Amino acid sequence: MWECKETHPKKQFSAKIGTIMEDSPIGLDKWLVAIWMIANCKNGVSSYEIHRELGLTQKSAWFLLHRIREAMKVGSFFKAGPSGDQFEADETFVGGRSKFMSKARRAKTIKGSGTAGKETVMGVLRRGTKTEPSKAVVEHVPNRRKTTVQASVRKVAPVGSAVFTDALKSYDGLASDYVHEVVDHAVEYVRDNVHTNGMENFWSLFKRTLKGTYVSVEPAHLNAYAIEQTFRFNERKGDNRDRFRKVLGAIEGRRLTYKELTSHVSTAA
Repeated sequence: MWECKETHPKKQFSAKIGTIMEDSPIGLDKWLVAIWMIANCKNGVSSYEIHRELGLTQKSAWFLLHRIREAMKVGSFFKAGPSGDQFEADETFVGGRSKFMSKARRAKTIKGSGTAGKETVMGVLRRGTKTEPSKAVVEHVPNRRKTTVQASVRKVAPVGSAVFTDALKSYDGLASDYVHEVVDHAVEYVRDNVHTNGMENFWSLFKRTLKGTYVSVEPAHLNAYAIEQTFRFNERKGDNRDRFRKVLGAIEGRRLTYKELTSHVSTAA
C-alpha cells in the first residue's frame, strides 16, 4: 500500500486500484498465475484447479476467475464499412442431456421436448484470410427468434457483406442488407463456399470446455464462459505470452463485485 500526500477520501492506494483486482486480498503473484492459466489452457481452467494449485478457497478462486473474464471482453467487435468479408452465423443450445439426469432433476428441468430447458447461444464468425485468422463474436441470447438472431448479425457484420447461415427461418430477411446464402443441413452441409463449418468448429470447442472442465454452469453466467472461449479462439494464433499480455492490458477500468456476480445465482464451477 502507498499513501498519497494530498488530502482526499482514498489516501491509501495500491497497484490494484482501478483494476479487476481492486479490494482483493489475493496477492499479485497468484493473480498473475491465474491470468496466465485461464488465458492459455485450451479447455479452460476450473475454480477447483485454481484452488488446488494456488492455495485459495474454491469460492475465492471462482470469484477470481470471473473477474478475469471481465478483462477478456476485448477485441471482439467487427463492424466497419462495406467490405468483401464473409461471415457465418449460427446458434446452438447449451444444457444437460436428459438421459444423464436423475428422474427428479429431469422433471424439474425439462418442461417439454427437444430444446426445452436449454439456453441459446448465438455466434457470428468472420472468416479468415491468408494473413488473418477467423474470429468470432458469441453471446448468450434469450431465444433464436428473428429479431434476436438478426440483431446479432447486424451488430457485427457490415452491410453488403456475405452472410452464410443454415435454413432456420429466423434468418429470412437478411438478403435486404446482405448477400445471404443458405445451406440446408437436411440436404447438405457444404455447397461450394456456403457453409457454417467455422462456427460449428467453435461450438465443438466451447461445449468441450463446458462439459469437460466447468461441468455445471448457471445460465446467468453463461455469457462469461462464452466470452472466455471467444477470447482464446480469437487469439489462438498468438503464443502464451501474447494472450497473457492482452488480458493483462485490459484489467484497468473494469470492476465486478461479488454482490453483482451472485445477485441472481449461486456459485458453480
